[in-house]
Amino acid sequence: MQAESSRRIILLIEGVPDSESSLMHPLVNAGFTVASFVSGREAVSWSQEHQPDLIVMDASSMRSNGVRISRRLRGILAETPIIYCRSEGVIEEPAATADIYLEQPFTGRKLLNRVKDLLPADPAQEEIVRYGHLKYYRGKRSVEVEGRGEERLTPKLAMLLEEFLRNPLTVITRRQLMQNVWHTDYVGDTRTLDVHIRWVRECIEEDPSDPKLLITHRGEGFMLNKP
Repeated sequence: MQAESSRRIILLIEGVPDSESSLMHPLVNAGFTVASFVSGREAVSWSQEHQPDLIVMDASSMRSNGVRISRRLRGILAETPIIYCRSEGVIEEPAATADIYLEQPFTGRKLLNRVKDLLPADPAQEEIVRYGHLKYYRGKRSVEVEGRGEERLTPKLAMLLEEFLRNPLTVITRRQLMQNVWHTDYVGDTRTLDVHIRWVRECIEEDPSDPKLLITHRGEGFMLNKP
């Protein structure tokens, strides 16, 4: 294992840690602590006693497709975001349950941008978005509804809510949500999206079963309504 000092810890699983193409380099250069392992077994064992802020699975550098490893890590670290990297031309593996999928080749800058998408901002520079009766804290990834208090969101719920807050009164299609939040063009099964929409409604609606704020436009998509 190799590591550098930083507040945030990234668990990296890749088969070629010492090569020039190693994802270790851009992550360390950006100031992250990186716990790097060449096998899924070692990474899973480490994860049982440690709590990383994010996981990067470079399946493109490994002998297996990494799906089983990714799923095991998800079982141990349910709320930890996962970036899954696959080889060029390889079909996306939704079974990996990753938050973001990247296809090789990609630049270190693109990887860091995706890491930034999933990690909360510096709490000292908290950004608050107000929309009607709710306040969204971008750094803490939490939402406060008037009269109900503040609630923390998972990375995916936060990204989904942000997508609507950036585009109020605009119908956003399922494909757009899958592309912008899950960073995938895979829309063969949108049950995951439907479940996350329901969870967002449970956080912001007075009656989630009869939503007034986050509404469905049948056959089109979803829209954040006027508060």
